[in-house]
This record gives sequence, structure tokens and C-alpha cells, in this order.
Amino acid sequence: MAGETSRIVGVDAARGLAILGMFVAHAIPRSGDAELLADGRSSILFATLAGLSLGIMTGAARPLPRGLRRDRALTIALRALYLFLLGLVLSSLGSEIAIILDYYAIMFLLLTPLLFLPRWALAVIAVVLAGVAPLVASAAEAAETAGNGGGPVAGVFRDYLLTGHYPALVWLPYLLVGLIAARSDLRSPRTQRWMIGAGTAAAVLGYGAARLLPGVTAEAHSDSTAEVVGSGGLAVAVIGTLLWLTAIERDRAGRIAGTVLSPVAATGSMALTVYTMQIVTLAVFVVLRTDSGGAIQYPGWPLLIGMTIGALAFATAWRRAFGAGPLERLLRRATQLRWSKVVS
Repeated sequence: MAGETSRIVGVDAARGLAILGMFVAHAIPRSGDAELLADGRSSILFATLAGLSLGIMTGAARPLPRGLRRDRALTIALRALYLFLLGLVLSSLGSEIAIILDYYAIMFLLLTPLLFLPRWALAVIAVVLAGVAPLVASAAEAAETAGNGGGPVAGVFRDYLLTGHYPALVWLPYLLVGLIAARSDLRSPRTQRWMIGAGTAAAVLGYGAARLLPGVTAEAHSDSTAEVVGSGGLAVAVIGTLLWLTAIERDRAGRIAGTVLSPVAATGSMALTVYTMQIVTLAVFVVLRTDSGGAIQYPGWPLLIGMTIGALAFATAWRRAFGAGPLERLLRRATQLRWSKVVS
């Protein structure tokens, strides 16, 4: 990621909001099939920001020159490897939460060959995937249910690409849209307005289609085209709004917004660390729970409030004292290539 001095407050705030939204989705009990606003949408915001972050890592509005692209692609591949391994470790803790990091890693690898395509090409791929990938995923899930899924190796690939909790091919449009935003100059007021307007229009289109058209759904984790368009548009609008609110061009208003959002932005600046702490905390509650003979019942609001205050306080204090988060530091050191000419 970029150095601490060059971080974009609005991006960190959006990432922090995504992490806090995951707290809500994971900790709050709900009756029956009730859906919270944070359900699914927090992870989608997180994924959109992943594409945006990869765009920043590779030059933002001015893509890296050809001589530096290979090294940066290798760095991203190494990061994907470590994220995949960390995802497997967190999955083994028994928190009963669907871990996104290993899926995240697959998305990184799929996006890497596309990083330096022109924006129009990225947009075409995103649109095609948004329309086709959910249909292919649905067919793959039906074949799996019918017992025609092939062997265990094929099952693993199918899970990560099409039928798992965060199927990479279905979710890749979120990363592509984030990458397009990064290539469009995130600090530009024009880009921010476009993100707010286009994101809002997409959200209305996706959720409106689900409400008006028979058989169309945009429910959380449905991985339908309507959800991809609606929740993806919402994510873009949220990022654009936070970029606009905290823009330095807004002078005093921007500084006030940045100050108010600084604990959230601090949390977002070390999202990997805070996400990992969350999963470990939830796993501890699973171990300590009394046998209820059913699904996990986390302590709900007390747990949510405790994790939120703890995360905001920890991230703010750590960032002031040390800058980058502990896991972010380790990841940076583990993936730095000695021949790289650009510090990640």
C-alpha cells in the first residue's frame, strides 16, 4: 500500500466502514431470515476497495511504466499467497464465520493480468462478468447438487470460482470497478461526483429490478446480477461520498470530516489486522460458549459495542504511535522484492 503520508483519507474511511459493517453482520443475532443492511454489502464494499487498492499500488491514475509492472505484479502475487494462507488459518479457528481472505487472494490473482488494461476494457469485462458469471455459478451449483460436480480438486476450484461464499468470478466485477475508479484520479472532484452519481444509479437499477421484476433477487449473498449491480453501485457511491466529504479541496469542511472520521480511517488503514482480530475474538467466544445444541449465539450488542470501541481505540493509538498496522507491516516486509524499484 502507499506510504502513510500519501494515504487517501476517504479510502481508509470506506475500508474502516466495511470492517465495522462486518462486525455488525457477524455479531448481531437476528430472527429467522431477517437481513441487515450490513449483510453482504460490507464484504462487497471491502472487495471494491480491494480493486481500488490494487489500482493505487500500480500507479493510480498514472499506471506504472512497463519496466516496473512485472515486479509489482509479483508483489501482488506474493500478497495473494500470504492472504490465502492466512485465510486458511483463520478458517481453521472455528469462528463459524465465512472467511473472505482466501477468496480475496484468488480475486487478486485473477485481476493481476488485467491491471494495466484501459478503463473501457475493464468496464466491458466487468459488465460481461456481471451478466454471465451469476448464470454460470447457478448452473454449477445445480450440477453440484445433482451430484455431477466431479472430483475433489474440481470441487475446490468450483468453490473458489463459482459456488463458494465469495465466488471469485462473480465478485471480480467489484474489483474491476474499484480499479477503474483508481485509474480515474480519486482526488478529482469530477471523479468523486461520477462515483456518487453512477453508483447511486446502479444501486437503483439493481435493487429496483429485484423489487419490480418477478424472480429477480438482490438479497445479500444471492450473487445474482441484480445484487452485483445494486450492491456494487452502493459500494461505489459510498466510496465516492467519503472521498468528497474528506477532500482537501473542501478546506475547513474537509478537515472537519477527516477529523470526525479519523478513528474509522485508522481502522481502515490496518484492515487486515482488525479483520484478523475480529475473527480471533469470535473464535474465542465459540470456545467459551456453553453448549446450546444449535447455531452459535454470540453476545450480540455487547460484543458488537466492545469490538467496535476496541478496534477504533486500538487502531487510532497504534497508527499515531507506529503508523502501519502490525499485520500490514509483516505483509509488506514478506512481499517486498529486493529488486523492486517502487516501495509498496
